[in-house]
Amino acid sequence: MSRYWFGVCIALLLSGCETTHEQMLANGYPPAYADGFQDGCSSGHQAAGTMAGDFRKDVPRYLHERQYETGWDDGFRQCQAMQNSEEQREKDRGAAKAYRHN
Repeated sequence: MSRYWFGVCIALLLSGCETTHEQMLANGYPPAYADGFQDGCSSGHQAAGTMAGDFRKDVPRYLHERQYETGWDDGFRQCQAMQNSEEQREKDRGAAKAYRHN
């Protein structure tokens, strides 16, 4: 059930007035960093095994544009860690329920 609510929250966040990319630009992040973060975040979700993201990396930009590279790396790590953390919480909840039933 909580996986359902997590999905609903993600959908609401994604359908909000501003995307993360737009919020980053509004907060003064360089466009190349925001582009990299967006691509890295999608890739991080995909690497963590969720269906929510696709692997995206503009390799020429990553190799030649430091801000894109940094944004991609930051987005990948942050979103992969968030996804892994959520999955661990789900496992912990399941274990706690199983323990209570014994």
